[in-house]
Amino acid sequence: MNKEVDINELLKELSLSEKIGQLQQLASQFYIKDSEGELTGPLKDLGISEEKIWVSGSVLGVKDAEEARRIQDKYLDRSSTKIPLLFMADIIHGYRTIFPIPLAIGCTWNLNNAELCGQVSAKEAALSGVHVTFSPMVDLVRDPRWGRVMESTGEDTYLNSVFGKAFVKGYQGDLSSNYNIASCVKHFAAYGAVEAGREYNTVDLSDRQLKEYYLPSYESSIDEGAKMVMTSFNTIHGVPASGSKYLMRDILRDNFQFDGVVISDWGAVGELQVHGVAADDEEVAETAISAGVDVEMMTSCYINNLENLVKEGRVQEELIDEAVLRILQLKKDLGLFSDPYRGMDGNKAKQMFMCNEHKEAVRKVARESIVLLKNDNVLPLSKDKKVAVIGPKGDSTDLLGGWSWQGRKEKITTLKENLINEIGNNLISYAEGCDINGHDESGFEEAVNVAKEADVVILALGESSEMSGEGGSRAYIGLPGVQERLAEEILRLNKPTVVLLFSGRPLEITNLSKKAPAIIEAWFPGTEGGSAITEVLYGDFNPSGRLTMSFPYATGQIPVYYNCYNTGRPKTANTAETRYVSQFIDIPNEPLYPFGYGLSYTQFQYKDFTLSSNKMTKDDKITASVTVKNIGDRKGTETVQFYIRDLVGSTVRPVKELKGFKRIELEPQEELKVEFVITEEMLRYYNIDCELVSELGDFHAMVGCNSADTYTEKFTLL
Repeated sequence: MNKEVDINELLKELSLSEKIGQLQQLASQFYIKDSEGELTGPLKDLGISEEKIWVSGSVLGVKDAEEARRIQDKYLDRSSTKIPLLFMADIIHGYRTIFPIPLAIGCTWNLNNAELCGQVSAKEAALSGVHVTFSPMVDLVRDPRWGRVMESTGEDTYLNSVFGKAFVKGYQGDLSSNYNIASCVKHFAAYGAVEAGREYNTVDLSDRQLKEYYLPSYESSIDEGAKMVMTSFNTIHGVPASGSKYLMRDILRDNFQFDGVVISDWGAVGELQVHGVAADDEEVAETAISAGVDVEMMTSCYINNLENLVKEGRVQEELIDEAVLRILQLKKDLGLFSDPYRGMDGNKAKQMFMCNEHKEAVRKVARESIVLLKNDNVLPLSKDKKVAVIGPKGDSTDLLGGWSWQGRKEKITTLKENLINEIGNNLISYAEGCDINGHDESGFEEAVNVAKEADVVILALGESSEMSGEGGSRAYIGLPGVQERLAEEILRLNKPTVVLLFSGRPLEITNLSKKAPAIIEAWFPGTEGGSAITEVLYGDFNPSGRLTMSFPYATGQIPVYYNCYNTGRPKTANTAETRYVSQFIDIPNEPLYPFGYGLSYTQFQYKDFTLSSNKMTKDDKITASVTVKNIGDRKGTETVQFYIRDLVGSTVRPVKELKGFKRIELEPQEELKVEFVITEEMLRYYNIDCELVSELGDFHAMVGCNSADTYTEKFTLL
């Protein structure tokens, strides 16, 4: 076949069973072994015959270019259609050279970093035989108990939307290069709202919440040209996403005008029966294909039942034809008809893995993702001081985080090793103190003794990679095991101490924040995390990360997020002692560290916040301007954040909503005027009739360094 293939004509040549085969995705293990004995178990578990392997349309999770080439060879040799396979994989924040987790990338507030991550990831993946990545995940996340918050860029609709576009742009380009791969946006829809942050759990949202807060980030990525969308595991309005015509037909196809491929998540089609919306595999297949799921991942309801359903008249063959055409179009867009081995080059891939260019890209993003949460004159450190590295993350190679299945821990240089490289072995001492999640305190004594001999202590604490990501929900999001007890023992020494946190989510660290002189959130920083952290610790890089997900004061606050409603009885300064207001009686309402928060080694002053007018019509624009000055003695980067509040609406409006941001770099004593343009479109929301409109009335424009520390001016839409 060649690239000029007419997919409509090709469709006519396919039998019904061959068309249905294109809708099936199987894991790579089904194609690797020739022996029937080797395949008996997986085939039996999935309930398919071996011959059906050779009509399936796509493969999940090949390990390298050589394996992909062998599978494609074998498939084209045995397949009756000779239509090339699509190879897909979860490339979430890097293929072999691993970037910080997406939540950390969000904390850079730098869209170029998301695009860079996409470009590097796509190049390494494409050379390794991958055509499609299941990324970006643009789910809005407000509950850090959910392990998959590490895959999102945070709790804000606008920020997730612009980051989603940047990731898609980085992965795909225009797909003309063999170094680009197709992007699959997930999880459609609202998976981030699962109850109690528990994986695969129920989602129950009003249509207004769904449309206003959860759907825009998917639509934004689709507008950027994302080729695929993945369904979520959860229910919406009582219907599992993979069986929801409302989501797939009404919203995705009709409202968003998406014409690409819809794929289920792993096993999600078969789970319609477990959910209780289908009685058997036949009804599952009928429900999912009718809803609009094109590709069934790793269950066999389509391939075993759709042919009979068509013959019985329960499913129209046109539904199958539509799905197959979308799949064939994607294969054509990727150039697979002219080159089934598109991009596969194992030798070149090995040259790219961990190359200097890619490592420098990762290090750049990692530096910018690190968030300085607290600093009482401890940081940056002096390179002539003796440093005690204490804690289970201090000499750990577990820096990659979840969804880094192709990463190589053995290639990681640990924090301790990087510090030795920076200031010398004679100035660094180390004691583990305790395990990540253990209860053995026998190492405390050694850790205290090591700390006593040092000028400065770095407490390297946090989670293991397995504690977040899919299946990584946690009810208690404090430091696991006895790590906080270890920290208390060390902090009693009253040494200059830096608490360095590694995690895939915001943690509950309120007690630590009261006692520790300095706290840094490093997330899971990726392949070059150790060197990036070292640069921040010693002031070679001035930290610029800003939180995109609030840190709770206590787990009992969750969900806690900045753009909440005011309530009818808000807790304000003059009613703080009143019982009958919306408050906790034992903790503050506010998070420990709010959305947008982060410190620097310099200080920024905001002044002269003004609006060009305090009135506008729907055809007008207002320019909001503020002058920001670096009043410290170091060059630094500030993220100027712009928020708006609709004071009166036909439905309740949030206390503020992010509408723009600008990263600026200032030399000491340098100042810059920063401007934001207010348009009528920024003022729209879903009104009482669930229509996207702007309403006349008063608004607050706010600018500041984080969501809790802003300056305000009022304007009116006439």
